[in-house]
Amino acid sequence: MEIRHLRLIKAIVEEGSITKAIDKLHLTQSALSHQLKEAESQLGTKIFLRANKKLVLTKAGEKLYGISNEILDKISETELEIKQMVFGEYGEIRISTECFSSYHWLPSVLKQFHFVYPNIELKVVTEATHHPLQKLLENVIDIGIVSDLIKDDRIKYLELFQDESVMVVSENHPWANKKYVVAEDFTNEHLIIHSLPMETVTIHQMFLAPAKVTPRKITPLPLTEASIEMIKADMGVMSMAKWAVLPYLKNSPLKAVKIGKNGLKRKHFIAIRQSKEYPDYFNHFIEFLQTEIHHQWNL
Repeated sequence: MEIRHLRLIKAIVEEGSITKAIDKLHLTQSALSHQLKEAESQLGTKIFLRANKKLVLTKAGEKLYGISNEILDKISETELEIKQMVFGEYGEIRISTECFSSYHWLPSVLKQFHFVYPNIELKVVTEATHHPLQKLLENVIDIGIVSDLIKDDRIKYLELFQDESVMVVSENHPWANKKYVVAEDFTNEHLIIHSLPMETVTIHQMFLAPAKVTPRKITPLPLTEASIEMIKADMGVMSMAKWAVLPYLKNSPLKAVKIGKNGLKRKHFIAIRQSKEYPDYFNHFIEFLQTEIHHQWNL
């Protein structure tokens, strides 16, 4: 018997009808009937019997169906192993962050990883943004990029990088020549943020809230380019990671101002599940993430 005969028997049993088996195997009815007769001829016995317009396995058919599963599963397993040997590992990694600003650097890193591991599918789960640790524990994502840590024995944290936030203002703004700004300077300002809630906004959480300072006006604006244009027009100020704002400072009427005398710095971590056993490609991705970010930003 041939592999096509085993696939035929498996399809008829599992699809439950000749019609569905025809669709799955992309055969005509005459071709399917011919293959079935060919298999029965080689065995010297019937594989199926008709009962109430349905095909039912004979004793010989049941035996053959069991063997078909074992052989076809082994073939699939072997094919995968060979592909891994030739092309590398296959798999999927679902990733999310706690704030949308992280998506400025993440795509370029994912693209670089895809060049090295083309068979690993990387999925950015934006629906988990703002709640990556919760979604990590719910198995919605595999990796969370976070700076706000919660104490939970089910979560393991790996340090990724540290960056500094700065205020972006127009060159005509009163802050443009300041060495740094203090919390009280925000009282009469229009603060542009990427998104709500405020608890996820770094400048609010780490700088303004502790000082009990609220800006005169706060506007959430998801598009960074639109925010930059508003700042150029002297219509507000915005906090951004220093590495993210550098491209906008070139040939542009913008200034980056330090937040606080010592600067506003924040560590970012990779969060994964503590007890889960991950495949090798997963650990490769984490190492790649750490190395590539340090390489790109010269950290």
